[in-house]
Amino acid sequence: MLEPVNVAIIYYSASGTLHTLAKAVAEGAEKTGANVRLRKVTELAPQETINTNPAWVQHIQDSSDVEVATNDDVAWADAVLFGTPTRFGNLSYQLKAFIDGAGPLWMQGKLANKIYSAFTASRTAHGGQESTILALSNAFYHWGGIIVPPGYTDPIQFQSGNPYGTSHVAGDGPPGDVQLEAARYQGRRVAETTAALKAGRTV
Repeated sequence: MLEPVNVAIIYYSASGTLHTLAKAVAEGAEKTGANVRLRKVTELAPQETINTNPAWVQHIQDSSDVEVATNDDVAWADAVLFGTPTRFGNLSYQLKAFIDGAGPLWMQGKLANKIYSAFTASRTAHGGQESTILALSNAFYHWGGIIVPPGYTDPIQFQSGNPYGTSHVAGDGPPGDVQLEAARYQGRRVAETTAALKAGRTV
């Protein structure tokens, strides 16, 4: 039996798609016996902008029970999965601000040797999903992290079709069974890989 690991799922979601994927990622990690923290980052958009989108307003209300992420959540974790919608092929500025705020942990060497993975969604097909995950990976490289993508390591990945990380086309509606199962698999794979690495370090 592998020792339980600490897994943080830290995400930004405006209208709820990434929130749904993040919960599925958490389910997958929890099924391995991992200790899991599901956290959203601080909303930085002005209220007048939020008010232009009823789904955005509704999601803020619906996710009010989710704790806001802090650097302590990253320091606590053996593995961190970051989720963000695409913003012109890049990550959202809300998540970028959180990552930029992790500088003190980086300076102390507390971001190195953790496992990292990422997931995303875009409004349209080919809307920057892969480039968004790759953009997140730039931070992981600088941190000295160990990137664990889902790859094509499970049958569900041949249905979801994205080896970089779980992704969804939000314009098609809420995440369906394939995307949710892919998210659960990604959470499970990260937790299991982290547990194996942690066990190897203690031998």
